[in-house]
Amino acid sequence: MFAPRETGTRYTMTINGNSGTLTRRALLGAFAATTVTAAPTFSNAAGFLRRAGDVRRIHMFSGRTGERINMIYWVDGNYIKDALKEVNYFMRDWRTGGVKSIDLRAIDVMAAAHNLMDANEPYMLLSGYRSPNTNAKLRSRLKGVAKNSLHMHGKAADLRLSTRSVSEMARAASACRGGGVGRYSGSNFVHMDCGVVRTWGS
Repeated sequence: MFAPRETGTRYTMTINGNSGTLTRRALLGAFAATTVTAAPTFSNAAGFLRRAGDVRRIHMFSGRTGERINMIYWVDGNYIKDALKEVNYFMRDWRTGGVKSIDLRAIDVMAAAHNLMDANEPYMLLSGYRSPNTNAKLRSRLKGVAKNSLHMHGKAADLRLSTRSVSEMARAASACRGGGVGRYSGSNFVHMDCGVVRTWGS
């Protein structure tokens, strides 16, 4: 698997441990065979991402698995198929190992909110995809776990940033108008999803 890293107006792409620098034109050519057509995204989230340039990046760390991703997943109007596979695997149900395709709109909302906060640190992912079995177990012992949680459909993530407050994260996510935003100040995380636009929590 490979993922490009932006270095100014050029990109560094690592493949099997070997790095090389490419121009944007060369990068687009390299990905021409593996891109998929851009799915509809919410206008606000897409707009905030466009302001960051012609690329979209997702940067996350999992405290559950110790894994980290920092990759460009969209270039000049196209989602990068292999990058999305990496995101899907990274956001898997770590309890069961189950993997589900993460809704592109959810990824865009997370990336747009991160850009709005101008954060250098990665999100800490607390919960991405949840299998129905995992969701049922969490629901049986925790308050606030929805029976038909969007986590089960690959449409939600629970995220934390050590350098931003829950309020700051929630304001950035809400500005995207891309879905639901839940504040969980007691547990220090924000829920972001691509469902109906709504807010809750404190």
